[in-house]
Amino acid sequence: MKLVKAIIKPFKLEEVKEALSELGIEGMTVTEVKGFGRQKGHTEIYRGSEYTVDFLPKVMVDIAIADDLVAKTVEAVSKAAKTGKIGDGKIFVLPLDEVIRIRTDETGDGAI
Repeated sequence: MKLVKAIIKPFKLEEVKEALSELGIEGMTVTEVKGFGRQKGHTEIYRGSEYTVDFLPKVMVDIAIADDLVAKTVEAVSKAAKTGKIGDGKIFVLPLDEVIRIRTDETGDGAI
């Protein structure tokens, strides 16, 4: 089992959700986050004063999946989230030791 964490632009969330649904992935957790990478924020002017916005709004999508779906999931998220511009985001794939469904006490792939 793996945990795929994708940090994407907020307006791409619906496209990513649809791409994952087409793969048959039934669940995900979405968190609003802020951060920066190479993009390093930007400068804005508010009421005549210039200020720097260091942390940009992003969305983090967490998806717990079976090992055989990792490549398809990463490809689907990457395609759906891509704009071709700086700040499109990142995808991380982490090992997932155990999953337990609280309601039924199922474990492993069955709990996903």
